[in-house]
Amino acid sequence: MKLEKIIANTEVLEIVGNKDIEVKDLSTDSNSVTAGSLFICLNGKDYDGHSFISQVERYGAVAVICEKKLETSLTQIIVRNSRKAMSIAAANFFGNPDRKMKLIGVTGTNGKTTTTHLITSILMRAGVKCGLIGTLGTFYADTYLEPSLTTPDPIVLHKTLADMYEKGVETVIMEISAHAVYLDKVSGLRFEIAVFTNLSHDHLDFFGTMENYKRAKLKFFRENECKYVVTNSDDATGREISGIIKQALSYGIDNPADVFAIKIKEKTYGTDFVLNLFDCIYNIKLSLIGRFNVYNALAAATVSALYGIPTEKVAEGLEDLKGVSGRLESVYSGDYTVYIDYAHTPDGLEKTLTALRPVCCGRLICVFGCGGNRDEKKRRVMGAISGKLADFTVITTDNPRFEDPMDIIWEIEKGVLEKSRNYVIVQDRAEAIKYALSSAAKGDVVLVAGKGSEKYQDIFGIKHLYNDKDTIEEILRGKNK
Repeated sequence: MKLEKIIANTEVLEIVGNKDIEVKDLSTDSNSVTAGSLFICLNGKDYDGHSFISQVERYGAVAVICEKKLETSLTQIIVRNSRKAMSIAAANFFGNPDRKMKLIGVTGTNGKTTTTHLITSILMRAGVKCGLIGTLGTFYADTYLEPSLTTPDPIVLHKTLADMYEKGVETVIMEISAHAVYLDKVSGLRFEIAVFTNLSHDHLDFFGTMENYKRAKLKFFRENECKYVVTNSDDATGREISGIIKQALSYGIDNPADVFAIKIKEKTYGTDFVLNLFDCIYNIKLSLIGRFNVYNALAAATVSALYGIPTEKVAEGLEDLKGVSGRLESVYSGDYTVYIDYAHTPDGLEKTLTALRPVCCGRLICVFGCGGNRDEKKRRVMGAISGKLADFTVITTDNPRFEDPMDIIWEIEKGVLEKSRNYVIVQDRAEAIKYALSSAAKGDVVLVAGKGSEKYQDIFGIKHLYNDKDTIEEILRGKNK
């Protein structure tokens, strides 16, 4: 493709060299540059893509997108924001596949994964050919791509969207992370419907303050073209979005909303409620546990109604979904019950423990840790939440990364001690789970929180194969021999 077409609609400050050249590939990694590549210089906390210009020139790049004039013979496309330019260039290079399908984007601290799966379930029930991109991976047609980031980088994203279109996908449902918005990964995308779930404490290691984190979420709605916006009326930021975006519609339980639920009954098999979907009433038997999953279902129902799905099909699609991997997933049910959940934020852990209390006849046992080199402030907060809501806490590791696991554990312990002395520290995560299962009695519920369906543990930069569900099943097999 001609460079001139690739950079169409980007905010170009200056072009140095010939723009009428052929480009065969896009790259942001200097080591992956091949002959005919357009290299995009990105700046990060610990690197500057501009410093690799001599290397990419040797490897055969023909042009570069950069934020300053460089000493090079390559054609230079000088822009104010390389990341935003990359998103638009990637879309152009792959034929703007997002213009050929409908996009539905879901952002928020918690609930993105379950909400996107519920939307997909409903649309597929109604016969819509869907693609799904999110934390658990990318799913479409006969293709599954392993997860790397919640929202893929633009080159991968648009390449995937192009393949989805080629394979007949009509609608793409995407999780949109705050990092993706902040780094302009979804810049220029047009969304049929954009959804906001909630905002609570998370990612402060990156954003610094809750205000900065909120600003990143709001940027998604302000800068992307959205035909409809769906927000949570029971969340303060959701109400703020409703006040800013004129085409916003709301869902909720406690506050007035366009779509809402009444007569909510939490049961061992799931949650029953009456759905009022723009004044169409339907009894829903959701297979997902917890009031927070009612919010996810309301968001999905609102989206589906705006899409044009009949209420009956919405109800069927909600009830079709029996669970989402690693999201309050029951992995054992006998004398006691064991769940795994991705809850890795204060709000997520609180909601998950609260959801499990009504289905717990005995003790509620919580096994969890916190990630290293991430948001230290939430460790003590999450410890206090477990100390308050669980009957017994097993403090362990999560992904310690480059921190000493015990330093993280001691921070969590301080929070637990604010509310309870019913806890134990078991550093090794598998041993911590083994301890919890060996302690469980009839009627107890064991929650293993923080990792969900993750398949690794990140320890000193090495991702060791590890999965909570596999670990639980292996322990139980040994126990039952």
